[in-house]
Amino acid sequence: MYKKKSLSKLILLILEKTVDGYVRFDDLIHKPKYYAWGSGWDYPLNKSALSNAIRRLRENGLIDFVDDETLVIKLTDKGKEKAVLTKLLINEDKWDGKWRIVIFDIPEKRRVVRDLLRQKLKSWEFLPWQQSVWVTKKDCTKPLREFIKSIGIKDWVKVIETDNVD
Repeated sequence: MYKKKSLSKLILLILEKTVDGYVRFDDLIHKPKYYAWGSGWDYPLNKSALSNAIRRLRENGLIDFVDDETLVIKLTDKGKEKAVLTKLLINEDKWDGKWRIVIFDIPEKRRVVRDLLRQKLKSWEFLPWQQSVWVTKKDCTKPLREFIKSIGIKDWVKVIETDNVD
């Protein structure tokens, strides 16, 4: 499912999928199939690999410990953005027949965020149809809308999911 299988990416996606963004280390060790369900991850998780991945994520500022005693981990804001990016870059095996179209009209006074959106769309492998209309076949509507909301531009951006494009 992923272009490259990565335990760190799996951990980010697991944390992003949880309701409150928190997971206990023991739960990851003892119930890995529960957390990895639907991710395409078929490797057994071992404690040392998981510990190393968590250490790297923490060093990079993507996760942090909520409670050092029970080893509860959570996504940081930087980790949430990375998780969204990971979801957007997942290599889908089969196209579901729907296009995801992003249309935006961000005011000139918000030029920096408009340029940021264009740069992100390009890095997420969207294709430009026009300067402010971008498209992809990837099933990414939900994480894309979350990203748009998180950077405060939802009033100027529309995300359309359709199977009817001429």
